[in-house]
Amino acid sequence: MADEKKLERRKATTAIIAVTVVAGMAGFAFASAPLYRMVCKTLGLGGATQVAATESKTVSQEPVTVRFDANTDPHLPWEFKPEQKAVTVKFGETATIKYRAKNLSDHTIVGTATFNVTPEKVGIYFNKLACFCFQETTLAPGEEVELGVTFFVDPDLLQDEYANEVRTLTLSYTFFPSLNAVASAPAATVSK
Repeated sequence: MADEKKLERRKATTAIIAVTVVAGMAGFAFASAPLYRMVCKTLGLGGATQVAATESKTVSQEPVTVRFDANTDPHLPWEFKPEQKAVTVKFGETATIKYRAKNLSDHTIVGTATFNVTPEKVGIYFNKLACFCFQETTLAPGEEVELGVTFFVDPDLLQDEYANEVRTLTLSYTFFPSLNAVASAPAATVSK
């Protein structure tokens, strides 16, 4: 009788531990994607860029060339391209460049842009002050807009032993149909 009670307690304890482990694994799986994005953004991994509140306080005399790339998901009937292929600035110098997006469809579409910088190791040094990628963009049928991004490349890159040889980098955007927004108003979101 005593052995049966011990066995029942062990079974109950094992079941509780198993349920706790499964719940913990499910919670970890659910939180892993946002956690991964947060870590990548904070550390500049995978070409993730930084968001800056103010311009760089230091501007070096060393030039850096930033090339611009534009892509669209095959399910998004937009034309999307940079107005210029590249710009050469000094490390720490603020620059604003423009992209153009045009809705080629006969209905209003909301799009969202993802981005990265290559080589990936310099993502932590690429700072955006303003960007169309900070919010979704809504385009009416046939509508074309100018989309801006204001940025600087942190001069601290010049002190990074792992990345200080980089003098050319590429800022790449890809527009996708938004999964979160409902296209209702034919207005375009345009940033500075």
